[in-house]
Amino acid sequence: MDEHQLGKRQSLSQQMTLNRDREFLQQLKADYCQILLRYFNNDNTVKQQIDRFINVAFDAKVPVPQIIEIHMELIDEFSKQLKLEGRNDEVLLDYRLTLIDILAHLCEIYRTSMS
Repeated sequence: MDEHQLGKRQSLSQQMTLNRDREFLQQLKADYCQILLRYFNNDNTVKQQIDRFINVAFDAKVPVPQIIEIHMELIDEFSKQLKLEGRNDEVLLDYRLTLIDILAHLCEIYRTSMS
């Protein structure tokens, strides 16, 4: 195999990895969105969704800043939608509790994995 073919193969492999990473992050964002939508609705399944989300994020070694970025992107999207509907977006401040809950669970998993 010459250098040109090797370079093409490495480039293709990197592109496949980037696509997989993007798909993974999109799914993680979709899962987080579902958590946000159900967090204050007395939905008993939200705790299970949080546990699944945390386990996936932990297993994939998703950095905490990435989770915060996902949260902020979704809150921004929600805010824009509320403004388009002529509604106040102050209610979104309460969703910081969701982020705190997620990060607390993730920290607990990190803590227990180190012992």
